[in-house]
Amino acid sequence: MAHRELLARHRAVMPNWMALYYDEPIEIASASGRRVTDREGRTYLDFFAGILTNAVGYDVAEINDALRAQIDRGVLHTSTLYLIESQVRLAERIAGLSGIPDAKVFFTNSGTEANETALMLATRYRRSDQVLALRNSYHGRAFATVAITGNRGWSASSLSPVRVSWVHGGYRYRSPFRDLSDEDYVAACVADLRDVLETTTAGDVACMIVEPIQGVGGFAVPPDGLFREFKTVLDEHGVLLVSDEVQTGWGRTGEHFWGIGAHGVVPDAMTFAKGLGNGLAIGGVVAGPDLMDCLTANSISTFGGNPLSTAGALATLDYLLDHDLQANAAKLGDRLISGLRDVAERHRVVGDVRGKGLMVAVELVGPDGEPDRAAAAGVLGGTRERGLLVGRGGLHGNVIRLAPPMTLTGDEVDEALGALAPAIEAVDR
Repeated sequence: MAHRELLARHRAVMPNWMALYYDEPIEIASASGRRVTDREGRTYLDFFAGILTNAVGYDVAEINDALRAQIDRGVLHTSTLYLIESQVRLAERIAGLSGIPDAKVFFTNSGTEANETALMLATRYRRSDQVLALRNSYHGRAFATVAITGNRGWSASSLSPVRVSWVHGGYRYRSPFRDLSDEDYVAACVADLRDVLETTTAGDVACMIVEPIQGVGGFAVPPDGLFREFKTVLDEHGVLLVSDEVQTGWGRTGEHFWGIGAHGVVPDAMTFAKGLGNGLAIGGVVAGPDLMDCLTANSISTFGGNPLSTAGALATLDYLLDHDLQANAAKLGDRLISGLRDVAERHRVVGDVRGKGLMVAVELVGPDGEPDRAAAAGVLGGTRERGLLVGRGGLHGNVIRLAPPMTLTGDEVDEALGALAPAIEAVDR
């Protein structure tokens, strides 16, 4: 069956609002390592990893063996009404890695559900429905997470179960404070936070939720230390800090295992998903016992932390740590960013190259620095023609996102640059 026929069937039965990449979308039919092959037989180097989810790559023997062993036991699901050894073991590992004292873990099926859970815990604990969020943020597609998403392109409804106040800081490139030094930028954002607390809230705010690097927002990177200074202010008011590590967790930023580590602060809670499952559906929240245990009603997760997903996640976590993929992300991320900055010097259409580790963005702009959405679409299609799959995002849809599996090699970085450079040159013409 050709892609065109499958696309027609897709459009007949799937919602119109489900986004697809490319004018002629593709199905990925098989994969190995960092390469994927579509149903028509063309192979690509994958630099988006299923939206940062295939953190270790494809067809990894150690993960496959763990999944087969669990399948052979005949138990794919029991629910959290029963003990699950792999769930407990995974929770113990994550609690220890979190840095949160005496941490506890609750597993979900996705990052959206993890962030919904964190909001429920924080609002219940603080007895408040007020939440602080960052402009240009994205936290999921459910009712409360849409409400705290500061990007109109991903906000499907104005209705909300929480009252949100918006704070500057996450997206520096188009910030009114962009021309300030790091120190002055942080000071301006802290002053904005104080002003927001004093003017748009009743004071008893439940939490602030932040992405250490804004994902859907275009891999926007704030100065290191910003969230440490934010937490100083939050602590004055008893406001909890929740770090959304759905995209920045598991060493992807290279510098730290969790993205928030760049800010020298331990949050009150962290949410996670994506890379932990290497393609399996798993997410969760890790928090201190007072916050995690604050619910007084019964609650379970039918599928969260199921035996298959947790067995696979344990194998993924072992692989990440045993092969020090965080260090690999740091080394090859520097190589990728350096190569892209060389390209940027030759092409006016590149307004910004930013990122950390293997979480890298290229923001494309017009002659006066305005967002150039068409240029991003051109690079998206141009890299595909050259055998490279990349992502796209940003508030204005003008950012190319690069987040390959963390098992990436140096030769593959050079191969990707060899596809990106002519694709960027073509749109610059």
